[in-house]
Amino acid sequence: MAEKVEKSQTEFPKGTFGYDAAFFDSLHIHTIELTDAEGKARLLVVPGYQGRVMTSSANGQEGHSSGWINYDLIASGEINNQFNPFGGEERFWLGPEGGPFSIYFKEGDEQVFENWKVPEVLDSERFDPIECGQTRVTFTKDTTIENASGTEFQVGIAREVSLLNRDELSSLNIEIPEGLFDVVAYQTANTLTNRGNEAWTKEGGLLSIWLLCMFNPSPTTTVFISYDEAGDGQIVNDEYFGKVPSDRLRVEDGTVYFKIDGKYRSKIGIPPSRAKEWCGSYDSEKNILTLLWCSLPSEPRKYVNSNWGEQDDPYDGDVINSYNDGPVDDGSIMGPFYELETSSPAAALKPGESLTHTQRVIHVQGEKAALDKVVQDLFGFGLQTIESKFK
Repeated sequence: MAEKVEKSQTEFPKGTFGYDAAFFDSLHIHTIELTDAEGKARLLVVPGYQGRVMTSSANGQEGHSSGWINYDLIASGEINNQFNPFGGEERFWLGPEGGPFSIYFKEGDEQVFENWKVPEVLDSERFDPIECGQTRVTFTKDTTIENASGTEFQVGIAREVSLLNRDELSSLNIEIPEGLFDVVAYQTANTLTNRGNEAWTKEGGLLSIWLLCMFNPSPTTTVFISYDEAGDGQIVNDEYFGKVPSDRLRVEDGTVYFKIDGKYRSKIGIPPSRAKEWCGSYDSEKNILTLLWCSLPSEPRKYVNSNWGEQDDPYDGDVINSYNDGPVDDGSIMGPFYELETSSPAAALKPGESLTHTQRVIHVQGEKAALDKVVQDLFGFGLQTIESKFK
């Protein structure tokens, strides 16, 4: 890939936060940069891409850039009417993707790729920032969405992106001693409001908040997802794009391990009866630990089913997903990238009611022994367990 930023425009090499910030600046794309007091933890947020977090750094401009960015598409300036995969390490979408209540297919259309279309509000429309400070920015958007059954939704969206400091991480039982790590942590609080005059019902279809994180894969990266061993039903849905081979997926002792190399297109999901708040990934070559936390309801709730086509139950969806990119049938590939995704329960909202789904993303880079303690404290196993699964 050709370099997209002239050397005269940036002193930072590709792969750093500084390079990516200069890339967007060179294209005159409006960005909002959130930083901590020391300028080490940084987020790059783009209002024109629905207030998504494009990337982050734990070590200032020189630090590793965490998000996957589609440089070629962004630099082209072209807008595709179907979908624009700009990338970004945390974006706001809505579900369901498929089934009778899909908002990605028109009523009566066969649910195949040629007919799939991402709603403009989730793809090419701007979210307006209404409050902005050094460590926090809030966006809002009002829109109308129609599903494949003809139900129309008047929707209000609010999205707040904020950096988290070490004290806030301590409240999450993540102790990060000063001087041992480079850390960047942030939270997005995403709220859906029924702006219409009619209740949203299961019979007409429900929406859900869907947050997707796109990162760069490597042969040394493994996703790990905790699950509830006492839960009912299947532990993991591994048949989104055909069953995942056993050399890429392991289910052991309360944890799902998923091989992430960007070479085999596959996706997994954890259902509500098994989902827990924490998951993550670890790159053993770069010693980068990524942790993700999402809010879960205190009582059992239904989740929308995003599988395309006919469905036995439109509310038999997953809470947490992970996707490993890879070539499609013609050999082409969009990324490669990988994703960690979380969803809210289905939003059965009366007029004026709201639902909020919160997600926290934490990147930690440092000595292996120190990272190991963080994983041990949160998950009950160490980095060696993660590394050993796909050797």
